[in-house]
Amino acid sequence: MRILATGVGKLIKPVPSSDQVQQETRTLKSLALTNKVMSAKEAVQRYVQENDYVVSELTGNVRGPMALIREVVRQGFKDLKAAGNTSTLDIDLLLQAGCVKELDLCYVGYELLGTSYTMRKMIEEGKLKITEWSNATMAWRLKAAAMGVPFLPCRSMLEGTDTFKYSAAKIAECPFSGDRVCVVPALRPDVALIHVHRCDIYGNAQIDGITGSTLEVAAASKKVIISTEKIIDHDEIRKNPERTAIPYFMVNAVVEAPFGAHPGNMPYLYDMDVEHYKEYINYCKTGEGIKEYFNKFIYNVPDNDGYLKLIGEERLEELKRKEQIRYKYREE
Repeated sequence: MRILATGVGKLIKPVPSSDQVQQETRTLKSLALTNKVMSAKEAVQRYVQENDYVVSELTGNVRGPMALIREVVRQGFKDLKAAGNTSTLDIDLLLQAGCVKELDLCYVGYELLGTSYTMRKMIEEGKLKITEWSNATMAWRLKAAAMGVPFLPCRSMLEGTDTFKYSAAKIAECPFSGDRVCVVPALRPDVALIHVHRCDIYGNAQIDGITGSTLEVAAASKKVIISTEKIIDHDEIRKNPERTAIPYFMVNAVVEAPFGAHPGNMPYLYDMDVEHYKEYINYCKTGEGIKEYFNKFIYNVPDNDGYLKLIGEERLEELKRKEQIRYKYREE
């Protein structure tokens, strides 16, 4: 393939060789049905290391692995790399805590409440190095790694914006048609954080509603930590095998975390906590404010149970009620 242009962005996570991927998979994954249930604290201690590239799988404010993100912050990492791929409070918390220094960026914001104050401030102050991508190309980078190929060709980023210029992609001449194509490198994260509706003790996970890039993220990543609203019996999983979004052999740890996506939305279970988002944004306006938020909601609570007690049963029940009303209205 003849290379016509190259983006100026840094390739934050180098593309591994196929042989390297096979060796890592044999070392880090197992086909044995073993009980993988552990606490969030233990899962992060075991499977997240300083300098790791971390990806959290979500779609906007939907189904984010927030209980796991809070645990990563709680354990004080200072030199992680991450993917800001349709991300909201997950990446924002990691940035505010100083956990991430380099970011593959598509979108980090608060959805209907605006873009990320945190990310903008860090970029302006030179505290965060970013490489830009479109949402589509980030998904295809993960898909390439999941397929075991070093890159995928696409048409995204060729025209209309300068996103390509600030990416680490290349423009090449297709060897078959002669057309210009954008060539995006495979992305193989060190660890993926994924929140699901239900899961068995082995890691067979089911998701209701939007799945995003779930399977691609799980297949692409070296290690996968699943948090789940509830752990169900393996026989229940076997009754509907077609609903398994992530198979057990891709998973390293299973963490039971009810309301583990809060303050985000968990389809069919609970609504987005808009008031908490607004509260967080107000805290972000000052350095003292963000310290207060982190002390209150992360550092001074030991785990997800402690966090939920702080949010309060009344508010959590209200979020469940709102989600039920929403889907009842749609069905009618």
